[in-house]
Amino acid sequence: MSGFLPDQPGAEVRVSPNFGPRLGTLRPDMIVLHYTGMVSGAGAEAWLCDPASEVSSHYLVHEDGRIIQMVRESDRAWHAGKSSWLGRTDINSCSVGIEIVNPGHSLGYKAFPRRQIDAVIDLCAGIVDRYSVPSARVLAHSDVAPGRKIDPGEKFPWKALFMAGVGHLVTAAPIKPGAALKAGDTGSDVEALQSMLALYGYGVEISGIYDRQTEIVVAAFQRHFRRRLVDGVADNSTTRTLERLLASVKIALAK
Repeated sequence: MSGFLPDQPGAEVRVSPNFGPRLGTLRPDMIVLHYTGMVSGAGAEAWLCDPASEVSSHYLVHEDGRIIQMVRESDRAWHAGKSSWLGRTDINSCSVGIEIVNPGHSLGYKAFPRRQIDAVIDLCAGIVDRYSVPSARVLAHSDVAPGRKIDPGEKFPWKALFMAGVGHLVTAAPIKPGAALKAGDTGSDVEALQSMLALYGYGVEISGIYDRQTEIVVAAFQRHFRRRLVDGVADNSTTRTLERLLASVKIALAK
């Protein structure tokens, strides 16, 4: 028994019992992408539908491109956990969660097949169209839960999504030798970096101290927007890429 009609045309339905009502809103305005981090897609699908797991997502996308819907988009799935974006902490209530089958870093992290990514693009495009999701609110689990989560990781092809009209991206500034902000640094430059990260949406305290949390957030930013080198060090490439990203948001809002 299907339980409900899929929101996304072509999706199969397998109902998860792990959901509840959205709190404070009736419509999602964010998409959060994950990888499953399990040995198999079948195992991940079963886990997300197991009441004992107390986790779920709205969708799961298999490596062959099959899309499984487990929770209605009108309901609150339990996918983001402890997380935040632009000061909001109940990310589950404002987002649609998409799990993408991939073993992840601890089980042999690998490239995402093109047919799987094509399905993710189509799914995201449908959600964006249904709810007018802003491009800058198509995010990684690692963006909303830096340090706690690193998925879908640096191998996820954000550029393919962006070229198809999904998500927010800029050309990363080239990596060159030079001065960089790093753990232990203090001062106005660190404060400016933290302010820019917070302005984009990351949960970081603006203290002027390059502490462990700042390092973690910088690595999360790099994992999404400057994937070539993820080290938590704010070199010129990282700061310039962040500046470009913020400028492109302002330009989009001005149109």
